Amino acid sequence: MTARKTRRTTAKSRIAAVGAIAVAGTMLLTACGDQTKNNSSDSASTKASDGAAASPADLLPPEIKSKGVIKVGSDIAYPPVEFKDKSGKTVGIDPDLAAAMGKQLGVKFQFENGTFDTLVTGLRSKRYDLAMSAMTDSKERQEGIDPETKKKVGEGVDFVDYFTAGVSIYTKKGDDQGIKSWSDLCGKKIAVQRNTVSHDLAKAESKKCTGGKKIAIEPYDNDLEAQTRIRSGGADAGSSDFPVAAYAVKTSGGGKDFQIVGDQVEAAPYGIAVAKGNDQLTKAVKAAMDAIIKSGEYEKIIAKWGVEAGAVTEAKLNGGS
Repeated sequence: MTARKTRRTTAKSRIAAVGAIAVAGTMLLTACGDQTKNNSSDSASTKASDGAAASPADLLPPEIKSKGVIKVGSDIAYPPVEFKDKSGKTVGIDPDLAAAMGKQLGVKFQFENGTFDTLVTGLRSKRYDLAMSAMTDSKERQEGIDPETKKKVGEGVDFVDYFTAGVSIYTKKGDDQGIKSWSDLCGKKIAVQRNTVSHDLAKAESKKCTGGKKIAIEPYDNDLEAQTRIRSGGADAGSSDFPVAAYAVKTSGGGKDFQIVGDQVEAAPYGIAVAKGNDQLTKAVKAAMDAIIKSGEYEKIIAKWGVEAGAVTEAKLNGGS
């Protein structure tokens, strides 16, 4: 759920977004939740700070522990990260990781569908406890800064980083139209998911185009809609996080619809977003992710979906740049 900031260019590549987000309000709007403080949560924090063995479940805020559910906002149309299978069940990398973390925390992760550019807003309104949707961790998102205007638009969010992904360009199979890199898109049309890293990169690259040959950018609510546009010939290329692009190339039309062109760029961490001030929940999620990494469950899930290249060896807090 897509390379979703100003980042580093690498030879590796979702779903997240930031080189220049035009609709700053939704993606970067504040996520302001109050941290609940009481004896049990303070006790768990004290145990952890004293070096005593505190399980991930010990760190959960009591109100979530009592409900037994963590509500997760996610754009469930971003295979293989999160999507609906033929039976309508939510599946993918994120749901599998969430289920494994749920066992560590003693709660159920309940995924709720929403458009990607409204997930942070959902955290702010407390509709969701977390946002887990291949969201790229960046300083702008952490601080609530619109990367295009550089203005403060909210309090931002905290991230627990759990995967690394870059961004790829793909075209119809056998018809790359000479597109090998982002600069080759000048004068052409690209379909992307709205408010993702791919969207931002396309806008940033279009500003560099000369001779009046700007990039015609068509943003869609989800990546599957963008793929449909390319498949029909309505756009010359598409872009999304590498795991998503690779999955589309492998599965769409039995592998006959698309091809990846050029190298991945903008490698950056995916993060689980938590509203500012919900420090206890952030600590619990990080502890749960570290636990499944240590146990080997994380590695099994990543391998199941064929994305081992993006695996991490530990969860990090706000590791994006």
